Amino acid sequence: MKAAVCRQFGEPLVIEEIEVAAPGPGEISVKMAACAICHSDIMYIDGAWGGVLPAVYGHEAAGTVEAVGEGVDTVAVGDHVVVTLIRSCGHCHYCAQGHSVACETSFALDAQSPLRTKDGDLLTHGLRTGAFAEYVVVHNSQAVAINRDIPLISASLLACGVLTGFGAVTNTANISTGCSVVVVGTGGVGLNSVQGAAIAGAATIIAIDISDSKLEVAKAFGATHSIKATDKDVGKQVRAITSGRGADYVFVTVGAKAAIDGAYELMGRTGSVVLVGMPADGVMSQFEPCNIAAESQRIIGSKMGSSRVPVDIPYLVSLYQQDRLKLDELISGTYPLEDINEAIASAKNGDALRNVIVF
Repeated sequence: MKAAVCRQFGEPLVIEEIEVAAPGPGEISVKMAACAICHSDIMYIDGAWGGVLPAVYGHEAAGTVEAVGEGVDTVAVGDHVVVTLIRSCGHCHYCAQGHSVACETSFALDAQSPLRTKDGDLLTHGLRTGAFAEYVVVHNSQAVAINRDIPLISASLLACGVLTGFGAVTNTANISTGCSVVVVGTGGVGLNSVQGAAIAGAATIIAIDISDSKLEVAKAFGATHSIKATDKDVGKQVRAITSGRGADYVFVTVGAKAAIDGAYELMGRTGSVVLVGMPADGVMSQFEPCNIAAESQRIIGSKMGSSRVPVDIPYLVSLYQQDRLKLDELISGTYPLEDINEAIASAKNGDALRNVIVF
């Protein structure tokens, strides 16, 4: 099968013929239909988080189940599925508390990548998925079946961008109806925080971004106000919109240090800053602990929107079917695998919300 292989951090991906193992117990093989390009993939490709090369990245995916391993009864051959990076056992300390994204169990696929070069050398199973390839082998907990009438190109976005942005609002923060929300960064993840806040009943939703065009899109996704991130008085504008209080929730959906550092002044008394975007290794942020304590404020991390794949993806699909959740509008462009470097360049330049590799 063909795959886009990262052989050198910061260099273009190389299209190669590789081999993938048959699914083992509890595992499934999925023929890829679409894989969206997430900034986490780009961060890994650029070496921001290190890792072992060569590797196949890609994790925001959807396709058709090709084969199932022993003991798999959650999906069947021929099912259309969304494939995520969330691998969970369902019974460890964290899974038992409903935190499947923090599962502490080690799986066979963690110990042994299913990917090989034509020469038999190991390839890293990037982000536990390796979906910049025509086929993937993943644990069955990473996939959930969806209705066949949902376009797989649109469905691929549910695997990370939507799950992460929407879930940060509805799962991690569990915002209250009538609250005020700030979303810093209105790209592929941030727009889903915006529409998540709108669906959850936030009264005020303030979008902040450096791009005028993305701020306009944010309004179509439910933002009630917009502020240019380059303005010198962002904090003052947020307080003016929120009757001088500051926001109840501030979702930082980008990994930029300046965005994180600036978020603390945007929340009001009892407010929360929710860190959604992932910065590179070594990026540090500072805040005034006395203020956080005195104002009963919180700083919360949100990995993959604290999502439970079997519960959240069907819910998001139902919202899409009711025309309440925008997916198609997030797709900026579609590309064949051979043009993946062009798609990545477009995403890095900030030109795209989500570019999708279509197989």
